[in-house]
Amino acid sequence: MTLTFLALFLPACFVLNAAPGPNNLLAFSNASRLGVWPALIGGTGRLPAFATMIALVALGLGALLAASETAFSLVKYAGAAYLAYVGLKLWRAPAPTGDAPVVTDNRMGTLIKHDFLIAVGNPKAIAIFTAFFPQFVDFTAPVGPQFATLGALFLALELLAMALYAGLGRAMASVLTPLRLHRLNKGVGGFLIFSGLAMALNPRH
Repeated sequence: MTLTFLALFLPACFVLNAAPGPNNLLAFSNASRLGVWPALIGGTGRLPAFATMIALVALGLGALLAASETAFSLVKYAGAAYLAYVGLKLWRAPAPTGDAPVVTDNRMGTLIKHDFLIAVGNPKAIAIFTAFFPQFVDFTAPVGPQFATLGALFLALELLAMALYAGLGRAMASVLTPLRLHRLNKGVGGFLIFSGLAMALNPRH
């Protein structure tokens, strides 16, 4: 792996990290409700999920999912169902009355768990690692250390993207009245439901 390859990898990788997917929108929503630190702590749930995926891809699970329709479908539908479940909870959260906040489960453990399950339940993440990472790996050299380096860089950029979404969510908190926050939660919930349905209905390739 050369410096030239890393110079290509870093910006391309950050584009993937910063895409407005379910985890980033969840960080935005959590920061607007609870503040930056709770959003960042909750957002750490995705890190072990992505680290595990990277390790599995390095060990060959990506090839298994590419070859096995059943394995891919099981992961896909489980992830789709969980996205829709979290989205439905946000969508159905009761509207605030007066100055009362939107009722949600704000415990750190719950925030971390939701972020983890949303990340680990998305087989497209494994597909990204399977298709994207090997382009920057020199297969004439030991593969493990290279995947470890790329994985560490990916996770660092994921933290940066998470912080950007959390900061944006917090910056907008002053203009997010309880009613607007309720609408934001509905929007995030609707996006998660849509993402789950799209994941379930999209063809394998």
